[in-house]
Amino acid sequence: MTLIVPPSQDVFIQIPKVILRVNEIFFSLQGETSRVGLPTVFVRLTGCPLRCNYCDTKYAFYGGEGMSISTVLAEIDGYKARYVTITGGEPLAQKECLILLRILCETGYLVSLETSGALDVSQVDARVSKILDIKTPGSGEVEKNCWANLNYLTQHDELKFVLCDEADYQWAIEMMHKYLMGNICPILFSPVYGQLDPALLATWVLRDRLQVRMQIQLHKLLWGEGPGR
Repeated sequence: MTLIVPPSQDVFIQIPKVILRVNEIFFSLQGETSRVGLPTVFVRLTGCPLRCNYCDTKYAFYGGEGMSISTVLAEIDGYKARYVTITGGEPLAQKECLILLRILCETGYLVSLETSGALDVSQVDARVSKILDIKTPGSGEVEKNCWANLNYLTQHDELKFVLCDEADYQWAIEMMHKYLMGNICPILFSPVYGQLDPALLATWVLRDRLQVRMQIQLHKLLWGEGPGR
């Protein structure tokens, strides 16, 4: 165990000596969710059991560097940010991710987790804001959705649909009604970058009076696609 003292606290936190496979750690603006625009440290973990048709982080499937949680925390601390997002790949594919999430919360960060929704989220620290991505038919991975995860979401979590076309849009509405998602947490609709016209999606949302947040990936509008953004 390694002991650290969180900022503005007088208690020690024990850090288990476990290793995570980290693809990259970078500082950027949050491009999605209700935290859009906020300066955020992103920790991208390596590995993902899914292969979505539109994946924009295929480089995170493999490679990366083995890092201890203490090393990850030290790098995050260097950016002096309040917000931290753990992403992938699929971060929950590494069981040690649960430890990292807990330690980050105990250290005083405001933490969000970007997860595919294909893996169990029941053990994620309750202080973490879970951004759970429901896979649509257009993703090619719709069968991987773990619908039981809906039982572990609260109002400080968010459900996200990444939409390839109007068929995906109609399917998302159907799932919203079937699972009463509006009663669970906020819902995000996002067009696949370069595939579905954002203006068209906006027209559909307004036409159908949907109670969702439509979002465009801010980081891609600013810098395009690529690692570290």
